[in-house]
Amino acid sequence: MIFLRAANDRGHANHGWLDSWHTFSFADYYDAKYMGFSALRVINEDRIAQGKGFGTHPHKDMEILTYVLDGTVEHQDSMGNKEQIHAGEFQIMSAGTGVRHSEYNGRDDKALHLYQIWIIPQQTGLAPRYEQRRFDAPQGRQLVLSPDARDGSLKVFQDMTLSRWALTGGQQETLAVAPGRRVWIQVVRGELDINGQQAGASDALAVWDEAALTLKAGRDSEILIFDLPPV
Repeated sequence: MIFLRAANDRGHANHGWLDSWHTFSFADYYDAKYMGFSALRVINEDRIAQGKGFGTHPHKDMEILTYVLDGTVEHQDSMGNKEQIHAGEFQIMSAGTGVRHSEYNGRDDKALHLYQIWIIPQQTGLAPRYEQRRFDAPQGRQLVLSPDARDGSLKVFQDMTLSRWALTGGQQETLAVAPGRRVWIQVVRGELDINGQQAGASDALAVWDEAALTLKAGRDSEILIFDLPPV
């Protein structure tokens, strides 16, 4: 089964300084059909105006991943981290027993564009932690998150992996899906045909009960592939 979560069908909130699209129910957007997918709880695509951002606020028992597409995040938290996350970088924070943080647009010349993704951890009460990493420029398939931090990936406390895959226009690849696993594909840019389903930038595909996927890039594309446990 392959289900298209079309970009324009997502929940949407425009607060002036923040233009946010919600894949799953979040804040004032609620739809009982979209409460998450496997261990994924939140996928927000945000554009944040210059000098604006989220003031200090708390989190608990969640793996929080930020992928900066354009601009720079100014991050500060109760663990003592004060960092900048630049375009192309990933940051993960385990909220665990509790953490407070703020996130602002660190540039005064452009809007900040990012994905913020919340992943439900396998266990609660973890010690809070912080990591960020710049991977090589997108080329081929790169492992970003894994439970054991293998191959230079960031650690996530969940039975899942996240890969970033860059495909050139006309490229065709096959993605095997292990029995019982669920897959979420988030299209960051470009356009693809995935088992006959067309998807463009900001669209996503939920996949289950499929043994393999055939990906054909209509033009240069980048996708995020979440390999997730059964529900």
